[in-house]
This record gives sequence, structure tokens and C-alpha cells, in this order.
Amino acid sequence: MTDLTKRRLSIVGAGLVIILAIAGMKFLAGQKEAPARKPAETLRKEVEILPAQNGKIASTLEVQGQLSAFDKAEIYAEVGGLVTTTKQPFKVGTRFAKGAPMLVLDNTEARLALLAQKSTLLNAIAQAMPDLKIDYSNNFSAWEDYLNNFDVEKPITPLPATKSDQEKRFIAARNLYTQYYNIKSQEERLSKYTLYAPFSGVLTEATVNAGTVIRTGQKLGTLMATGNYEMVATVPMADLAYIHQGGTVQLVSEDIPGQWNGVVKRISDQIDAGSQTVQVFISVSGSELREGMYLHGDVTAKDIDNAIRLPRSLLVNQRAVYEVQDSILKLREIELVKMEAESAIVRGIPDGTPLLAKMVPGAFDGMKVKSTSPSIARQ
Repeated sequence: MTDLTKRRLSIVGAGLVIILAIAGMKFLAGQKEAPARKPAETLRKEVEILPAQNGKIASTLEVQGQLSAFDKAEIYAEVGGLVTTTKQPFKVGTRFAKGAPMLVLDNTEARLALLAQKSTLLNAIAQAMPDLKIDYSNNFSAWEDYLNNFDVEKPITPLPATKSDQEKRFIAARNLYTQYYNIKSQEERLSKYTLYAPFSGVLTEATVNAGTVIRTGQKLGTLMATGNYEMVATVPMADLAYIHQGGTVQLVSEDIPGQWNGVVKRISDQIDAGSQTVQVFISVSGSELREGMYLHGDVTAKDIDNAIRLPRSLLVNQRAVYEVQDSILKLREIELVKMEAESAIVRGIPDGTPLLAKMVPGAFDGMKVKSTSPSIARQ
């Protein structure tokens, strides 16, 4: 037997051994009984239930906005002239008490013109005295006292009252009334050469300096009262029914510590067409506050009767919640009354209805669950 023949026989023998081994394994496996399979158990998620309890809900409304000074006035010149130096500089940041002079203009020309008009009136009265003494002697003493006490350097006093229509027409014919009221007008104009603070405040804008010549109608600056501010907040139309004038607000800032009490003073009647919101004006005071600051807080809104407050996470499309019926989740339609920052106020759920206390991941209508002992409803 050659070597090639031996090699072929050994290969064939090895193949037969492998075939016989595989056949034996299959035969033995067929003789063994298959183990009994356990029935698949349905896994139920454990959930905590919350029994519904309706009642009166004290609601709040979150607001935020920017502060603006309640008293703020732009200052304009009613007369023209040269700005003179004053005790307090007309500069941004300067504080003025109510009634204090803020700005003084040179009034020399206007004052001299007024003195000239007073002198003209004095002369006219003096020329009328002889006729008054003859024709209206019963009132001559009053005119004589007026003439004797007339001082061109002092504010003019009212002309003596006439005692007859004839005397009145005589005075009018001499243009005494015309001259008197022209002087009163000039005195009023002369008083405008000194600008007084209409309220206590600080200058936030100043556009002129000492030595500047200003013209009538020119803007001079802006005076702002400090400590008393208004916050303008925008409230959606849907929430407007829960806020009222006089409601209290607790306001805070993210930039400085502290808490301030505000009051809803006014509610606008105009609706923003784009955002469908209404402006609400909240009064707030505080020495730490500044114009332009942003504050936010909660307004004490109206109470809502026969309602339940639930976490917002329990709502399904803002129109339903899950209740547990015989260990099965069921969707219940609800009436959404008001949305808050982290909760929602709803109606339409009978007392005692077992609701989910926490939303279950993957929850669906008809899902089988295992409920734990009921929680106490938190209102």
C-alpha cells in the first residue's frame, strides 16, 4: 500500500468518525424530554395615587417687568435767556427739594420792561385823579390810597373796585384795566425766569450749562422722583379675570437681595393685538430700587371655588389626567381653569377620584399598574 493510499484512507476514516459522532448526539438529544416552560408574567408598574379633593384655591399670578419712576418730568424753557450760576449745579445726579430753584435765567431786560409798564400805569392813574375827584368823589379816597401805596418794585395789587357803572366805564376808557392786566401778564412771565422743582427728585438728564443762551421751548433736562416707582407687567387675557385693582404683590430682584410689597394700581383697557396681553401697573417703593430695574413676583389673585391644584406634569395635552380604575390607567377629561408656574388649577374631577400622584414614564390609556397606598392631597 502506497503512502498516497494510506493518506486517503485516514482522511475518509476521520470524516466517518465525525459523522457518527454528530448522529449520536442528535439521537441522544431526541431521547431527553424538554423542560417545562413557565408562563410569562405580566409586569405592572407601581404607581402612587392621589385622591381628588375639590375646594377653594387661593391662586397667584406670576408677573415681571421693568421699573419706571412714578413722578418724572421733562423740563422745558418757557422763556429765553442766559443761564446764570446757581447754588446747586444743573447737572445729572443733582438732587433738588420740592420748590427749590433748579435753574435761573438772566431777567434784567424783562424786569426793566415790567418796571416801565408799571410806571406808565402809575402815570395814567395820576392823570385820572382830578376827574375821579370831581365826578366820582365817593370813591376818590380808594384811588388816592392806591396811588399813594403804588410801588413799582413790588408786585402789583388789584385796582380799586368801582362803585358805579359810570366809574367803571371811565376807568376802562383810560385803559387802566388793559395796562393792569398787561402788567400781571409780564409779572407771570418774569417769574418763569427761575425754574423751581415741581417735586423732590434728582436730575437724570441735563442739556445746558451756566453761560448757555437758551431759547423758548428748548428742552433743559429731566427730573425724576426717587423711591416711588411703577412696574409695568403684561398679563395674558386668559389670566386677567384673576387679578384685580388693589391686589398685593411680593416682588424680588435677581440682582440685589430684598423683597418689596407692591400694589396693583391700574389695569389698562387696551389689549396688545400681537400678544393678546394687557398692561398692569404695580406701585412699589423702596430706597434700594432704581429706575430700569427688573423685578418679578406673584400677585395675589382671586380665589377659585370647587377646583383642584395639580402638578403641571400630570396634565395630558392640557385637557386630561390619568385616573386609576381597577388597576388600569384611564384618561379623564378636565376643565383647565388656570395655569401657574409649576401647577395647574382644574375642575371636573369628582372628590375621591384616584389620580396619579406622579406621571409614569410611557403611560397610556389602558396601561395596567399596581397602586400603592393613597397619598394625602395637597391643596
